[in-house]
Amino acid sequence: MKIIISGFGKMGKKIKAIAQKRGHSIINISNSKNPLTDLDVTKCDVVIDFSTPDTAFDNIFYSLINNTPIVSGTTSWLSNINKVKNLCLEKKGAFLYSANFSLGMNIFFEINKQIAEIMKSHEYKCEVNEVHHIQKIDSPSGTALVLKDDIQKIYGQNINVSSKRLNKTVGIHNIKYESDIDEIIITHNSKNRDGFALGAIFAAEWIIGKTGFFTMKDVLKF
Repeated sequence: MKIIISGFGKMGKKIKAIAQKRGHSIINISNSKNPLTDLDVTKCDVVIDFSTPDTAFDNIFYSLINNTPIVSGTTSWLSNINKVKNLCLEKKGAFLYSANFSLGMNIFFEINKQIAEIMKSHEYKCEVNEVHHIQKIDSPSGTALVLKDDIQKIYGQNINVSSKRLNKTVGIHNIKYESDIDEIIITHNSKNRDGFALGAIFAAEWIIGKTGFFTMKDVLKF
């Protein structure tokens, strides 16, 4: 598989290393000095985008109009997501988005919804807490917002999100249910970025030959 990586920060570097170990070729790397929109994306099989909120939509749009599948883990651009869905239909393109590509976190997403269904009938207050490294741009994280939104759809009320930025913390998310009597906390703790990168590469491998708008639920068949 020939890959162009869009965004070459910590995640981009990890994706390059793991993709090459899996036998894939990185034919180009896009960054602020070498924007994806200046590259010929038709020469690759797939674009993997971990860029910035300011450039993500342009990268996705550019890939789709050039009939190149793209997988994106960039967050905070979702005000344009309906435009992307419509473009996928119009161009019969292939796009996959996830706020978090980790297998463990995607399992956690499903556990979160199941527990919310159980807890909604009981007198527990719920909150989402997340901790990331100090270089994390978005706050709350895209992952925390997914967790919050999934609970809100079930609870029918606003859920508070607490965000902290501490040193080199990769990512910790917990959901706390609290009453006057006790509290229940479920936690996902990312020990490193390998799971995120591997999940993104799985998604890129999976999307080849497909058309449509996808998420990791489609890849993992939840």
